[in-house]
Amino acid sequence: MNILSDRINNLAVSQTLAMAALARELKAQGKDIISLSLGEPDFNTPDFIKEAAKKAIDENYSTYTPVDGYVELKEAICKKFKRDNNLDYKPANIVVSTGAKQSLYNVAQVMLNDGDEVILPAPYWVSYYEIIKLSGGIPVEVPTSVESDFKITPEQLERAITPKTKMMWFSSPCNPSGSVYNRAEMEALAKVLEKYPNIYVVSDEIYEHINFSGTFCSIASIQSMFERTITVNGVAKAFAMTGWRIGYIGAPEFIAKACTKMQGQVTSGANSIAQRATITAVEADPSVLNDMVKAFKNRRDLVVALASEIPNFKINVPDGAFYLFPDVSYYFGKTLRGKEIKDATDFSMYLLSEANVATVTGDAFGNPNCIRLSYATSEDLLKEALKRIKESLS
Repeated sequence: MNILSDRINNLAVSQTLAMAALARELKAQGKDIISLSLGEPDFNTPDFIKEAAKKAIDENYSTYTPVDGYVELKEAICKKFKRDNNLDYKPANIVVSTGAKQSLYNVAQVMLNDGDEVILPAPYWVSYYEIIKLSGGIPVEVPTSVESDFKITPEQLERAITPKTKMMWFSSPCNPSGSVYNRAEMEALAKVLEKYPNIYVVSDEIYEHINFSGTFCSIASIQSMFERTITVNGVAKAFAMTGWRIGYIGAPEFIAKACTKMQGQVTSGANSIAQRATITAVEADPSVLNDMVKAFKNRRDLVVALASEIPNFKINVPDGAFYLFPDVSYYFGKTLRGKEIKDATDFSMYLLSEANVATVTGDAFGNPNCIRLSYATSEDLLKEALKRIKESLS
C-alpha cells in the first residue's frame, strides 16, 4: 500500500532548489563551491522599502489581510500596470499572493481540467511543467534553440495547437534563457492566437525591469489579447525581495475571482507587512532600479565575454533576467577526466565535482542541450567560476 499520494510521488523535485541545496551541503563540508544555481539577486532590498515595512509594524498591520490583497496595494498595482505596461486593470482584476509561484499555481488550479493541453515554449521555468501536471494539465513543449535566441515562431505555435489546447504559458524576459520578445514578435504570436479565441495565455513578467533590450511588451497590451491574458508579476527579482514572498496577477475578473476563491481555502491573504512594503515598491518610479540593472548588464557582458572563450560553448546574448543558457551538447558522448558525459545533467554534475561550480541542468527547463548559469553574484566570483569551468574542460 502506498502511504503517500500518487500526486506527490509523481511530482518532480525543483532542480534549481535541489542543486542549491547540494551546493550548500558541499560548502558545509568545507569545499570551495561557487554557486551559480539560484535565481536570486545578490542585492539588499532598498532601504525605502524596508522603512515602509518598519512603519507598517509600528502601525500594527498584524491582523489577517483580505484574501486577494489590501485594496491600497491592488490600486497601486493597477497604477503600475498602467504606467509600465499600458494595461487598464481595476482592483477587481488583481489578486495578491504569497509569491508569483502561488499566483501561477492558483491560475493552473482554476483554469485546467484533466487532459487540457498547455503550450510551453522551451526552455521554460522549471515549475511551469510540474504545476501544470499537478493541476491535471498536459504540458506540450515547443522546442527552441540557441540559434533562434530561444524564441518560438508563429509557425511553431500554430503547429502546437490542437482541439485540446487550453493555454500557453511563457516568460519574457525568459528564465532560463534571458530572451526578450519584442513587440513585433508578440504581435506575430497574437495573430496566431486570434484564430483560437478559447486559448488563454499566462504571461510571466517577473523579470520585466531586469531588461537590457530598451523595450518591453506585455502581450496583454495587444488589444485582441487583453481579455485572454493572465499577467503574472511580483517584486522578488526587480526589488530584491525574494524572501518577502509577494506576487500578483492582473486577469479577467472571473479568473481573479476564481483565484481568490482558491486562495481563500489554501493560504488566505499574503503577509501583512510584506504587502504594505510592496505598496511602496510598486509606487516607486522604475528609475530607482537603474543602478542594479546596470550592474546586471555589466555582469551579463562579462559572462558572455568569458563564456565565449570556453571551447565548444554555444551561447546567445541574453537581453534580460540574469542567466546565461549555453548549449553544451558538444560534450555529450565524451569522457572528461574519466567521467562519461551522457547529457546536460552529467555535464552539470561534472562541473560541480571537477570545477566546484554549481549550475543547473537544462533538462529541468525543457532543453536537454543546455545548462543554466546565474550571474546574480559578484564579478569576482563570476570571473573565478568561468575560469574554473574553462580549466575543467581544457
